[in-house]
Amino acid sequence: MELEGKVALVTGGNSGIGRAVAELFAREKAKVVIADIKRGETARAIEQQGGVATFIPADVRDDSRVKRLVDGCVKKYGTLDIVCNNAGIELVGPLVETTEEEWDRVVDTNLKSVFLVSRHALPYMIERRRGAIVNIASQLGIVAMENLAAYSATKAGVILLTKAMALEHAKDGIRVNCVCPGAIDTPLTDRILRHQQDPKKGRKTLIAKHPIGRLGRPEEIAQAVLFLASERSSFATGAALVVDGGYSIC
Repeated sequence: MELEGKVALVTGGNSGIGRAVAELFAREKAKVVIADIKRGETARAIEQQGGVATFIPADVRDDSRVKRLVDGCVKKYGTLDIVCNNAGIELVGPLVETTEEEWDRVVDTNLKSVFLVSRHALPYMIERRRGAIVNIASQLGIVAMENLAAYSATKAGVILLTKAMALEHAKDGIRVNCVCPGAIDTPLTDRILRHQQDPKKGRKTLIAKHPIGRLGRPEEIAQAVLFLASERSSFATGAALVVDGGYSIC
């Protein structure tokens, strides 16, 4: 019950890493607000397990909708203690074939959303002089992969945005950290693999890039997020916690 009495907002909380984070937060007794562009089953699943959760539809690329999301979270539960900026999309293809519209969509979803959600959440945290923000970056914000330039650029941006926010708000009692997952067995990874001629072979190749010998599980990343969101990491801020099965050390 590490998060008992805390209110947590998780963006992109209806699938993959976001769902695993929301469910773990709820098991640790946080009241969880799940934000996603479409309604899903996460909130209902949490409530069926005896947890407390609510779903608020939100396009985290839109400033006015993000403001309504954060204000709605505080109105619902009275405060906001933790934010997990998880919403993200992929874009697979050569840079020279990437359109400006595609580039902007990835940047707005993966990077701008972190800025917008944090910008609206921080005033509530500053007022109470406490809070934790955990952003989901990627090992591809540290090392490159072919045909994922836009995605990699946004995740590198998340890492440096995390450090900048941590530096600005340490004096306010707010910690800001990020997790850099490797390839995790989620729908996003499946979509990336579907772009290959032989997805099964591509999956084996991707697994081979991880010295640990497998893809990660969403629940494993959720544990890292919990660590950074809880008092177990009370002396950590500005950290980029790499949880990638060894991918980035090869």
